[in-house]
Amino acid sequence: MFGLTKRKKGKLFDMQTISSKELFTALNSGADMMLIDVREAFEHNAFNIGGTLIPFHEILNHHQIIHKNTPVILYCEKGVRSQIAIQRLEEKFGFTNLINLTGGMSAWKKSINNNDI
Repeated sequence: MFGLTKRKKGKLFDMQTISSKELFTALNSGADMMLIDVREAFEHNAFNIGGTLIPFHEILNHHQIIHKNTPVILYCEKGVRSQIAIQRLEEKFGFTNLINLTGGMSAWKKSINNNDI
């Protein structure tokens, strides 16, 4: 990846994660990555950090547009839907480059929008 991810041991499998601060730094440095928002359109329209909107319930049907050769950051409001989306994409399609934004937009708003960087 681009050096800002870490592996967290989960109950079922390891998942790559990135914190809001790490992602903010990566975005500002121009790191090559894809962002995917798995929230609903109304959530995305209210607040987002960019990227492609693919709602959670549609993610498996749109797997072909997800990059396989660059880091792909998935995010939602709290980090749960994106974690489940990653788990399903890895199991069904063999992705190895998916990264979950820890705490989702809630953590982003708390740390980045409050200037805790």
